[in-house]
Amino acid sequence: MDKSIKYNQITKRDIDFFTELVGIENLLTGLNCKNFGSDHTENLNYPPELVVFPQSTNDVSKILSYCNANLIPVTPSAALTGLSGGAIPVHGGISLSMKKMNKIISIDNKNFQATIEPGLINEDFQNKLKELNLFYPPDPASKGSCTLGGNFALNAGGPKAIKYGVTSNYVINLEIVLPSGNVFWTGANTLKNATGYNLTQLIIGSEGTLAVITQAVVRLLPIPVHKTLMLIPFFNNVHACDAVAKIMHDGIIPSSIEFMEKDAILFVKEKEYANIPFNIDNDDKSYLLIELDGANKDELFQEAIKINQITQDYDCGEVLFADTIEEQEKLWKVRRSIGLAVKAHSIYKEEDTVVPRANLSKLLSGVKAIGNKYSFKSICYGHAGDGNLHVNILKEGLDDHKWNHILDEAIREIFQLCVDLGGTISGEHGIGFVQKKYMDIPFCENNLKVQKEIKTIFDPNRILNPGKIFE
Repeated sequence: MDKSIKYNQITKRDIDFFTELVGIENLLTGLNCKNFGSDHTENLNYPPELVVFPQSTNDVSKILSYCNANLIPVTPSAALTGLSGGAIPVHGGISLSMKKMNKIISIDNKNFQATIEPGLINEDFQNKLKELNLFYPPDPASKGSCTLGGNFALNAGGPKAIKYGVTSNYVINLEIVLPSGNVFWTGANTLKNATGYNLTQLIIGSEGTLAVITQAVVRLLPIPVHKTLMLIPFFNNVHACDAVAKIMHDGIIPSSIEFMEKDAILFVKEKEYANIPFNIDNDDKSYLLIELDGANKDELFQEAIKINQITQDYDCGEVLFADTIEEQEKLWKVRRSIGLAVKAHSIYKEEDTVVPRANLSKLLSGVKAIGNKYSFKSICYGHAGDGNLHVNILKEGLDDHKWNHILDEAIREIFQLCVDLGGTISGEHGIGFVQKKYMDIPFCENNLKVQKEIKTIFDPNRILNPGKIFE
């Protein structure tokens, strides 16, 4: 980011402008802004000077136009559940909270599309669609609190990405506001579009650095009629990872394959985030949580039997089948609680590594070897089906010097390993504030130059989410 830009602090004149625009009830100042200075990323806190809650596209347009003219930094935010510091206002200024723009504008049953606002909670959207027998697949672990706008900003995936893809596979059109205040739609409400540059996909995953999304048209699917869930314990972590590739190679495409180290489950149990509905044996090292879904219950049963047969060659224990919705929800609650349980157990750094699926066991082994080299303990879990491993590095046992300085070398080694294995440094959490110093690992200088030039075209004054993605 260009250090020659000097942002202006919020003045009374600015507060008067925003008060007249959105009303005093849609502003926060002073100490009331503190909670908007952090998300779920480590222990960072950079409070904004002002929080503004727009309620329309027109509000967003006028806010950005004013801030652009007055060099006031603007950081889009919503649920603040991110894990890369992407919504933290590191340069102060305004936190533009989209929480109140949370409507389902329309659901088009005939075309399997919905038009929504960015502040809509993912799970609230999912629940409304269930009433209509419709389905929106992207479902991050924080789906009960994260917003769709945040999902768009990070191109979120979640457990179902292995079969259904990630957010970018479902967003077909966006209404965006540029930092200048200009408003336009990026595409068309069609499944095919070969007209001009694909600005829709450029905005998805751009972490709020190019424009602010105010509406989105998303693609929907018919809801799967049947589901089967299996929990398989493994006595060797590498064997668990290798079993994933074999399952896929044999033509079975589960809706989810989640990898969980035993210690991750023990943390959930220790912090009582969920009841553990299975026995944790001493010989267990990790678990695969495998979900199958579809329209034919008998076919799912046959696939489950085949998976059971495949995994017997990979040093596993007795398979637990969860057929009822209640049993399935108990297992999924364990998986979705891991992140919070790890955070409650220890100060930690979470790396969102991703490699081609067949290289997952090499990544896991490499992470553990790097941990031995630098004397840190890691807890690993994630979306094994698409090679996305969440590596949680715990501070326990490390002094402050190692944690604040030497650990950076270890993380660089982990990220370099990802790239060497054909992967990259973030699968779904984004780069944000904390990972930007590693962008030289996956990208060459010319690649980074082009990305920075794109940022300049959209945001020449660099007021929108400054200090993110690039050093």
